[in-house]
Amino acid sequence: MMPIVAFTNWISILLFLYAAWTDFRTWKIPNTLVLALVTLYALRAVAVILGSEDVGASLFASTGIGGDVGAGLLMFMLGVVLWGFRLFGAGDAKLFLPIGLFVGWHGMLPFSFLLLVLGVVTLLILRLPVPLPVAHLAFFMRIEEIRASRKVPYGVVMVFAALITLAVFK
Repeated sequence: MMPIVAFTNWISILLFLYAAWTDFRTWKIPNTLVLALVTLYALRAVAVILGSEDVGASLFASTGIGGDVGAGLLMFMLGVVLWGFRLFGAGDAKLFLPIGLFVGWHGMLPFSFLLLVLGVVTLLILRLPVPLPVAHLAFFMRIEEIRASRKVPYGVVMVFAALITLAVFK
């Protein structure tokens, strides 16, 4: 793997984790974070094209950049529809674009399955009471706040599903 591709992969992981953290803390995912992830993917795509012997295959194959862009756009459209029905926040809908770019066409099915499983697990965990010895810690106080508001930071679940997909299936 080319050094620039490995570098963009590591930076994107850090940015995805930061997106999950900000969504957990504030229920918001900054536009600059989404733009940074899309820019990182574009940098990665340019490096892949320049390092490829078959530019056509790296551009138009379903496992190449074309499949990644198709997955990103499809997932972004799904996010906009979910946002339109008030099932997702705008940040979650925006985050689907870079997740689709990095997960790619062939990673969409595992990502969707992991998103479903992690979403159900998250909802079940939110139904459990917080143990009293740790209830005073900031993390668990935030869990109580999320539980009371009934607003789930889906960006956290989306990011972890994406990172597991990238680690196992990409």
